[in-house]
Amino acid sequence: MGNSSKKNYIILHENCTTALDSSDFTAKIDLSFLDPPFNQDKAYNAWDDNIPPERYWEWMRDVCAKVYALTSDGGAIYFMQREKNTEFVLQCLRDTGWTFQNLIIWKKKTSAVPGTKRFGKHYQVIAFATKGKTPRVFHRLRIDPPLPAGYKHARENGMFVTDVWDDIRELTSGYFAGDEALRDADGNRLHKQQAPIQLLLRIILSSTSPGDIVLDPFAGSGTTLVVAEQLGRRSIGIELDLQNVALIENRLAEQRESDDVSRFFKDYACTPDLETIWGEGGLNRKFTSSNSAFISLR
Repeated sequence: MGNSSKKNYIILHENCTTALDSSDFTAKIDLSFLDPPFNQDKAYNAWDDNIPPERYWEWMRDVCAKVYALTSDGGAIYFMQREKNTEFVLQCLRDTGWTFQNLIIWKKKTSAVPGTKRFGKHYQVIAFATKGKTPRVFHRLRIDPPLPAGYKHARENGMFVTDVWDDIRELTSGYFAGDEALRDADGNRLHKQQAPIQLLLRIILSSTSPGDIVLDPFAGSGTTLVVAEQLGRRSIGIELDLQNVALIENRLAEQRESDDVSRFFKDYACTPDLETIWGEGGLNRKFTSSNSAFISLR
C-alpha cells in the first residue's frame, strides 16, 4: 500500500475500495466525507468518469458499506452528489445500514445552470447520515448571516445552522474561485472540483470533536485533510491520482493564507463553547513537521 504520513494525517495512494478493504485499515472513523466523481464524463487523469450507471451505483453502495463497517457507533457520513441523483444517494445509504438524518441543500452563490425544459439548477445535495439512530457527536452551530429583506429587528444571538446552506460559495472556474483555488505558475486551476474550505469546516465542526478521525475516500485536492489538520482532528485521505497526492502533500506541508480556517471563526461566534469545539490551538494553528501524533492504521 503506497502511503505518505506525517503529523495527524495519512494520505493513501490507492483505489478507495481496495484501501478500505485492507486488513491494515483498522482505525475507527468518526466522520466521512464522500465527494466522489459524479460520472459526468469529466477528464480525470486516473479514473474513467463515464461508466454504466448501474455499475457506478453498485460501486457507491460498496464504498458506503465499507465506510459503514469502519465507522464508530454514532459516527457520521456526509455524501455529496448532483441533485438529480438524490434518490440514488439515499438508497445507497439505506441499503448499507446508515440512518438518514438530513438532506442538506447546498445552494450555490453562483449563477444557476439554465435549463430549456426544466427549472435551472442551483444546488447540490449533501446527505447526512449516521451509524445508528443517534449521532455520536453533533454540535448545534450558530451563525449570524445578513438579515433577509423584510426583517425588522437584528438577531440577538444569531441562528442555528439549518439544512439549507446558502452562505458558502463554490470555487467556480471564473473570478469567484479567488485565491483559494489551487493554481500552477501560469494561473491554471490544478483541480477544478476543489471543495471550498468553508464547506468542510462546517461539516467537521458539526460532527466531530478534537482528536476524532475524519476520512475522505476521494481526497482530491485535500481540502478535508487541510481543515481537519487545523482543527486538531486526525484524518485519512485516499486518492487514486498520484498528481493529486503530491498536490495534497504540498498543500499540507506549508499552509497558505487562503487555507487558514481561523478567519471563519467569527462566523460561528454565536455558538456556545465554540473554542472547545474548534479545538485547542485551532486558531492561528501552523503546519509543522515535529512533535505531532501519527494516525496508526494497525
